[in-house]
Amino acid sequence: MKIGFIGAGKVGFSLGKYFCEHGLEVTGYYSRNFQSAKEAAAFTSSAAYENRSELVANSDVLFLTVTDCAIADTYAAVCEEDIRGKIICHCSGALTAESVFSDIERHGAAGFSVHPLIAVSSRYDSYRQLADVFFTLEGTESKREEFREWLKTAGLNVQCIPADAKVKYHCAAAIASNQVIALFAQSQHLLTECGFSQDTARQALVPLFLGNARQTAESGPANALTGPVERGDKGTIEKHLKVLDCSEDKLLYLLLSKKLLKTAKEKHPSRDYSSIENFINAETEKI
Repeated sequence: MKIGFIGAGKVGFSLGKYFCEHGLEVTGYYSRNFQSAKEAAAFTSSAAYENRSELVANSDVLFLTVTDCAIADTYAAVCEEDIRGKIICHCSGALTAESVFSDIERHGAAGFSVHPLIAVSSRYDSYRQLADVFFTLEGTESKREEFREWLKTAGLNVQCIPADAKVKYHCAAAIASNQVIALFAQSQHLLTECGFSQDTARQALVPLFLGNARQTAESGPANALTGPVERGDKGTIEKHLKVLDCSEDKLLYLLLSKKLLKTAKEKHPSRDYSSIENFINAETEKI
């Protein structure tokens, strides 16, 4: 099947390059910015289209790699062409296939959400990571398994999810990706209050942050867990709370400690954590 892209941003670049390097035929790119389409086409040894209709006609699979807010309008424009027998995909982590392609079967086509569980940060380099990335797939049920198998021929890891789980899936991704940044920033700020500069605080945290992330990813949360909650060290937890200036920071620390406590119990099922559990619950109630 020949693959066309409408939208020539980071995701379009990355998917197109990955596909063409794994034996799939990329027709080319259409973009409102023709220069972007030309650059993506050069990167993938494909064609740049000034006419969207020609790209649609020449492609069996179309990826709408545009911003989330532009997907619906882009799809509506594509539907002005004959899309019978074609597969239309968007790559939004937040939107379901149904929310965009609700009428697609009336057009004799199939529609899917195909989302890579990665932050695509570079037009020219992120494709190298895609072989290790999980892609979540949901959409037209009658064609889903066939399309999943086709994606797997390119070496992709594909996980089907139900449409009603899409928001929960996206929430999981945001916590693991975006919200971890907030925790790093909080640690960096606390170190600056200890005399570190912003840069030296960041440098100091890198081995700890990356080492723990690597251990968690390789061995799982329970095996990676260390620290006062895991040890049942109520005294240290009390001291930590005293150096946090505002109620918001204290509450964040307590709520995360409650989550860690569940993991600690999983790691040490015979250990008595009742003392710190009662303390954490009481302090949380106070706030």
